[in-house]
Amino acid sequence: MANWKMNPQSLAEAKRIFEGIKKGIKPEAKKGAEVVICPPFVYLEALSSLVSPKTGIVLGGQDCFWNPPVGGGAYTGEISPLMLKNLGVKYVILGHSERRENLGETNEMVNKKVIAALKQNLKVILCVGEKTRDKDNFFSFIKEELWAGLKNISKISAKNLIVAYEPIWAISAAGGKADQPEDIFEMTIYIRKILFDIFGIRQPAEAYGIPILYGGSVNVRNAKRFLEIEGISGFLVGQASLSPEDFSKIVNLC
Repeated sequence: MANWKMNPQSLAEAKRIFEGIKKGIKPEAKKGAEVVICPPFVYLEALSSLVSPKTGIVLGGQDCFWNPPVGGGAYTGEISPLMLKNLGVKYVILGHSERRENLGETNEMVNKKVIAALKQNLKVILCVGEKTRDKDNFFSFIKEELWAGLKNISKISAKNLIVAYEPIWAISAAGGKADQPEDIFEMTIYIRKILFDIFGIRQPAEAYGIPILYGGSVNVRNAKRFLEIEGISGFLVGQASLSPEDFSKIVNLC
């Protein structure tokens, strides 16, 4: 999954990156992995015309608003889940650490967005991640984000849920370094345990039906190593997704 964030600065460049990714993905990779590109909102309509079943690519939004859930209203600057759905968007990223940190999004706000997006049958990528690797509280930090973010979400709705684990201290935009595989493995086990509790899951296979992505400084050099971690279903890629060559190589590994 590619999160372009506030990039690139022109539609022409967005199309160039998109076409480069499309050409770089091998046919066998299209069968084995779902490729999601989340560009800035202003490019969604133009890029939607370039998407077809043959491309193996679908579009995602980087955020959405929660009120009213059916769309419309006096909410300057906001995008509704219905607007995304009507553009053919299939996924939406919610609770990204940059929005939590820079825009003051709370767990309660994220939860409202999750509920609204799921009502429109969008696939939700719920982002969770600790600020620091503090041995005393980083597990409890993740637990709180999951419980609060998934409040009042039914087990049935969970079929459209994806969890992206993105430790804030490891994000490349913040100058971080990728987490260690053993630590990521430990966290995936913990996240699944929390999902067991939240949804009252009794069969392990049900919890494994909720994919977990890793999103801390993933690049073409470390992606293969992370894919070998049991429990990781894919990646939420930031900076590296703006390079068609690098992102295509990451996809082709999956």
